[in-house]
Amino acid sequence: MSIARKGRVEGKTALITGAAGGLGQAMAWMLAREGAKVAVTDMDLAGAEALAAAINAEIAGSAFAFAQDVTDEGQWASVVEAAVQAMGGLSILINNAGIGGQFVWAEQDSLENWRTVQAVNIESIMLGCKYALPHLRASGAGSIVNISSVAGLAAAPGMGAYNATKAAVWMYTKTVALECAKAEWNVRANSVHPVFIKTPILDPFIAMAGGDEDRAHERLARGIPLKRIGEPDDVAYCVLYLASDESKFVTGSEFKIDGGMLAQ
Repeated sequence: MSIARKGRVEGKTALITGAAGGLGQAMAWMLAREGAKVAVTDMDLAGAEALAAAINAEIAGSAFAFAQDVTDEGQWASVVEAAVQAMGGLSILINNAGIGGQFVWAEQDSLENWRTVQAVNIESIMLGCKYALPHLRASGAGSIVNISSVAGLAAAPGMGAYNATKAAVWMYTKTVALECAKAEWNVRANSVHPVFIKTPILDPFIAMAGGDEDRAHERLARGIPLKRIGEPDDVAYCVLYLASDESKFVTGSEFKIDGGMLAQ
């Protein structure tokens, strides 16, 4: 007699920002294949819709797409409500949307660049938590996963705005985790800190290598003990763990997906 395998997030409902490509896309596939319904949002609505259609072709009725500018508070309110209606609730929030901003030293940085990176990388996470929390509480076992970076734990020249926002994500996540624990809401919050992953965020490095992707990846891997850069699924598997009840006693923690880089 065969026993049907139960997915690791069976019956859960997740909202994933910045999901039209890269890490967000990998997370959406991972969670859907493990039993969750997923609401994928992005400024690129066509990309989000294509992803939802592909997921639904494999797992019918499990994915929903929404256009979203994560810096717009009004859109956060409307998208969360629409996602809840579509999926029948919300138990997982994955704040994945982010940008690198300009590579520029402090005395050449512009206030416009600084504010743009702040709005996308940290203000959006505050807004996401604000509007998702009532629904995560109602789910009975909610999980917030905020995507930060190793750049939030170790600084690098020319990345001031990015470093500052990713460090803010790290600390803000801890604050939310403690607030939820103190209020006894059974909602957990954790941050994930990847190093270089094969996604479009590496395009500037590839451009600096004259468009040679392999050369760029080789250069980036030199500072990583495992001597390679990561794959999107390396991050998605960590997110899957944090989204699942397997991590029910894990909150306020940071998870480094860095090939040993910060252990040096």
